Amino acid sequence: MLTDTKIKVHNFSAGPCILPREVFEQAAQAVLDFEGSGLSILEISHRSKPFEAVMAKAQALVKELLGAPDHYQVVFLGGGASMGFHMVPLNYLRPGGKAAYVNTGEWASRAIKEAKAIGDTVVVASSEDKNFSYIPKGFSIPADADFFHFTSNNTIFGTQYKQFPKSPVPVVCDMSSDIFSRPVNVADFALIYGGAQKNMGPAGATVYLLDPNALGKTGRKLSPMLDLKNHADKESMYNTPPVYAVYVSMLTMDWMKRQGGVVEMEKRNAAKARLLYAAVDALPVFQGTTAVEDRSVMNATFVLKDKALEPTFDALWKEAGISGIRGHRSVGGYRASMYNALPIESVQVLVDVMNEFAKKHG
Repeated sequence: MLTDTKIKVHNFSAGPCILPREVFEQAAQAVLDFEGSGLSILEISHRSKPFEAVMAKAQALVKELLGAPDHYQVVFLGGGASMGFHMVPLNYLRPGGKAAYVNTGEWASRAIKEAKAIGDTVVVASSEDKNFSYIPKGFSIPADADFFHFTSNNTIFGTQYKQFPKSPVPVVCDMSSDIFSRPVNVADFALIYGGAQKNMGPAGATVYLLDPNALGKTGRKLSPMLDLKNHADKESMYNTPPVYAVYVSMLTMDWMKRQGGVVEMEKRNAAKARLLYAAVDALPVFQGTTAVEDRSVMNATFVLKDKALEPTFDALWKEAGISGIRGHRSVGGYRASMYNALPIESVQVLVDVMNEFAKKHG
């Protein structure tokens, strides 16, 4: 078992992210001895019955937590969402067809770049004109597109869709940084995908939750390694899956279920976000960087109005045991990532530091 540390580290890292302590303890034990087998989870065969049970449970938990229709399938692969950026147009864009994308930040931009390398890709809306500080609204999605792609939460810039776009064509969504943070109507999506390393598990696994009826329509012959239908048909076992990352993801999803599922996660996340954004808005030394109505519940971005005071503020939050809140270079300032497993007590520590700083420098 892990021993308690004298100083609590409050982990606001954008990813890889904080996970529940009990998950760390279970995962650590499994590295030494997986379920009393005398073998480590790192060395068991991915074809063994025990790991097949892990994979089956992980797949079932994805569907259960998100309320996916029975016929939807779950695939766990390596490669991160960045591999998904390439796989999506390969699997959904017909030769001679058209894909529609919204550009809301770095990862959406990379997805668009990959799609353009495969075929005709139109950007139907973008917030690049204001450094991705808002979510575009009121745009039209062409009815002749093969699919429409958007990124639900923007980790770097701190924006998030509060309502999902209505689309006349199949919808694909990169939910890497807010999957399992709130309920979604899975039936509205042909594909939901995302890297595990935000709310679900460690880096190394990517989850694809897909409607199999939307696959196999491009007529394109794919490498089996890039064919989502092949991976779904093979139950994520076409090649060796990222065993440990899937196992830890399974443990984390099981923890979520015991906590009350995504409904409870949404409630907790909303409380954390309210607490932090209230401080950002109330303290005159700080300023949010995004449109208020589009603020991310997962990744809060803010700056000091006087940048010269950053070293002083940095010293305070570091002294309080806070880690990982420096902002991305594209935005500057600070970014507090508040994923599912981050307790509200950690947010309160950050807010207390902000209040203390503001009293001295406000």
